[in-house]
Amino acid sequence: MPRFKDFQPKGVIPATLLALNDDMSIDEASTRKHLRDCALVEGVSAVTVNGHASEVHACSFDEQQRILAASLAEVGDRVPLINGIYADGSLEAARIAAMAAREGASCLLVFPPNSMSMGGQLRPEMAIEHFRRIADATDLPIICFQYPMAGGLGYTFDTLLKLFEAVPTIRAIKDWSNDAMLHEKHIRTFQNLPKPVTVLTTHSSWLMASLTMGADGLLSGAGSVIADLQVALFRAVKAGDLTQAQAINDRIYPLAQAFYAPPFLDMHNRMKEALLLLGRLDKAVVRPPLLKLPEAEIARIGAALQAAGVTREGGGLRLAA
Repeated sequence: MPRFKDFQPKGVIPATLLALNDDMSIDEASTRKHLRDCALVEGVSAVTVNGHASEVHACSFDEQQRILAASLAEVGDRVPLINGIYADGSLEAARIAAMAAREGASCLLVFPPNSMSMGGQLRPEMAIEHFRRIADATDLPIICFQYPMAGGLGYTFDTLLKLFEAVPTIRAIKDWSNDAMLHEKHIRTFQNLPKPVTVLTTHSSWLMASLTMGADGLLSGAGSVIADLQVALFRAVKAGDLTQAQAINDRIYPLAQAFYAPPFLDMHNRMKEALLLLGRLDKAVVRPPLLKLPEAEIARIGAALQAAGVTREGGGLRLAA
């Protein structure tokens, strides 16, 4: 049973990182501490595990189960846990979904199967079958991860509407369409359906612009470092306080520029290095094919933290008054 029954994915949702030992095994104690640092920030509505940020691509089924179980044991009575469903095959995706439900997750974040990149957009029935298999395994609410169309893994606007009708447990999309016009269309349409589907932006490199379009939440790996700032920005935008939102965004900007610079795949690698610099992680180990960042880039991350006013003081962030 989910710890938070009838959870509705909205608000500020950090995607947490995975701490590793020098031999690349899971450092459970550090992972749990990191989870607390993110989950217990005032204003956070849920946390995500087994997502891109926690290197799910490099974790076995057993490791994913261990990560979810440890996360639930650590903060599962305080905040809803969203578990990533990352698999190229629908049968394996359904197996992970069933495991997540048994463990006590409150929601699922379903990644598009990489196998769909070779023309899957021309066969929308394949996407519907994938999600149906997952929904048949559990009645947990589902967040559909929407990728950019150019990479072949994004779902067309019409396919998303068909998905929502065919799989009513889809309650939100994590929108990484990376197309401002399409993103705004998603927000205006999906959040105003007879059965609304929340748009959670993950456009963390242009977060303020995205939120001002009306997204009803955000799901972001950068929340592993700056959940406080994301909560403050979300609240300011919701309150219509443009001056405060711009001031907060001025602090987020240097970090967005550092985290999301090319190559994009190093974004969570950079976040680990930021947490190491802040004293919130003891190591910044990643699993191949990711590799340790060069010292010059780590120095740039340190400079971005300074520019953002994010310091080691008290182990947290200092927000402007």
